[in-house]
Amino acid sequence: MEYRPLGSTGLQVSELALGTMMYGSMGNTDRTDCVRQIRTAIEAGINLIDTADVYSGGESEEIVGEAIRGHRDEIILATKFAMPSGRDQNARGGSRMWVMRAVEASLRRLDTDCIDLYQMHRPDPRCEIDETLLALDDLRRAGKIRYSGCSTFPAESIVEAHMAAAQHGYDRFRTEQPPYSIFSREIETSVLPTCRRHGMGVICWAPLAAGWLAGRYRSGEALSPDSRLGRRGSTDALTGEDNEGRLHLVEQLVGVADQAGLTLPHLALRFVLEHPAVSAAIIGPRTQQQLDDLLTLPSTPLDSSILDQIDQLVAPGTNTTGERTAYSRPALSARQRRRPPTGA
Repeated sequence: MEYRPLGSTGLQVSELALGTMMYGSMGNTDRTDCVRQIRTAIEAGINLIDTADVYSGGESEEIVGEAIRGHRDEIILATKFAMPSGRDQNARGGSRMWVMRAVEASLRRLDTDCIDLYQMHRPDPRCEIDETLLALDDLRRAGKIRYSGCSTFPAESIVEAHMAAAQHGYDRFRTEQPPYSIFSREIETSVLPTCRRHGMGVICWAPLAAGWLAGRYRSGEALSPDSRLGRRGSTDALTGEDNEGRLHLVEQLVGVADQAGLTLPHLALRFVLEHPAVSAAIIGPRTQQQLDDLLTLPSTPLDSSILDQIDQLVAPGTNTTGERTAYSRPALSARQRRRPPTGA
């Protein structure tokens, strides 16, 4: 396992991080198997484990807490807050009240007294970032978290958070967790350069594009009932112009991977890890077989000719046809863009 600096924190993290969204009711319901997978990852050298309070309604955190028992000092434990947790309108976001409630619940489920990296899952347009940063700074001073970070923040929100932290003397976000893959390259335009400028670690999610770059969906092949789309019962999930374009792109990338002497998922992971701003790529296996395959990732960087071919298929800074952005800016909502109807 190769290791890289986590921004300017002084920490070294494995280039593969273990994401645990698929552990629990959202994916693998066999808790014993999930615990076994996490411990296999630790034994293989992965030292960054990422979860969130909303994964399987908190069950993922419980599974992680069980799995790291006896290994706590060997890993960097990361979790997230801010996504809606039930119907309560205040059980979400970045308010001080919710941050303080959410961290206590995560600490309890993770069975630990301190979270190494506590990340804001998405921006909260309802709340001033100063409010969130002050709460996080208080948690750091109280010893309940060591570092704070953000996830899927646009570049302007990252800069705003850094300015607020500098103005008030709060600890700043030390990491960003964005979506990044061959299919989704928009963060190359501004997010990744912003993170490099501010010395932030970058932990990328969805490097396999929700299974598309794992080779789970191929032209001319039936949708596997064991795939993510198949488990949703989507019989027509691969139809439509956008998905036909994705299937065609997958076949082209399989050819590129063959030239590189790699499998498609290994090509996809190595692509993400080529960017100098990236600290780690999150793998999110559901089964032991998937984990074992990803752990065999070769450490050899991609040849420039291979990267050039990928650039020709998906231009730098762009997304594939139909690929949705992971964060919709509130300013683009109809309410923000349009005047209310006359008489409203």
